[in-house]
Amino acid sequence: MIAAEQLPLIQTAPSAEEERYFLEGPKSRSSELVITLHILADFLRGFRALHFVGPCVTVFGSARFRADHPFYELARDVGRGLSRLGFTVMTGGGPGIMEAANRGAHETGGRSIGCNIRLPEEQQPNPYLDRHVTLRHFFVRKVLLIKYSYAFIAMPGGLGTMDEIFEALTLIQTRKIDPFPIVLFGRDYWRRLVQLLEEMAKAKTIDPSDMKLLLITDSVAEAMQHVQRHAIEQFGLRRRKVTIRRSWLLRE
Repeated sequence: MIAAEQLPLIQTAPSAEEERYFLEGPKSRSSELVITLHILADFLRGFRALHFVGPCVTVFGSARFRADHPFYELARDVGRGLSRLGFTVMTGGGPGIMEAANRGAHETGGRSIGCNIRLPEEQQPNPYLDRHVTLRHFFVRKVLLIKYSYAFIAMPGGLGTMDEIFEALTLIQTRKIDPFPIVLFGRDYWRRLVQLLEEMAKAKTIDPSDMKLLLITDSVAEAMQHVQRHAIEQFGLRRRKVTIRRSWLLRE
């Protein structure tokens, strides 16, 4: 298959400037058409790169934890566990927790995938990826991280991780996607978030049943059992060999 990065793109302003320009409000129709084509190219690049990689579990988490941090080693163990269950480990493709999860999968002979993002200070794909795609738009990246996954694991992280958690929760709550398991790693780290969700349930801004969408744990073994029960068994996943049918129309 042709690498995703070989797809032609219309080049204009740097992607960070383009996205800010796009989100500032209505622009000329010609400008918005060009940006729409860039968004379409992002999706096409992602679909071509990731079509044959699944089934996946996406691991979210901070890019700021280095290899000597306990959360890094925990994410590495998570990557190993998911690989042993037969899943492709998908992350945002960058450093920190993302690198650790990809590294764990890579070390056990599993598949390791990244959806990288272009930033003003360029984020380089980590070295443990079997395949990656680099995207211009955050919202396209989030779609791809969710589209190919049967479970979501959130390690400690910041605003981006919170955004990804609530994106998945909202899509499940509104039945836009199936009720795939969501695991929050780090009971103490996520304690106040869980308390906030419990307050929301008391205020009836969410249903108490929405809390059942989450497993909060410090145990890799418990998380793997949860994924086994609520992803593999619930959705009837089976290990199988994927036959790739190349398409001349897509220049594969």
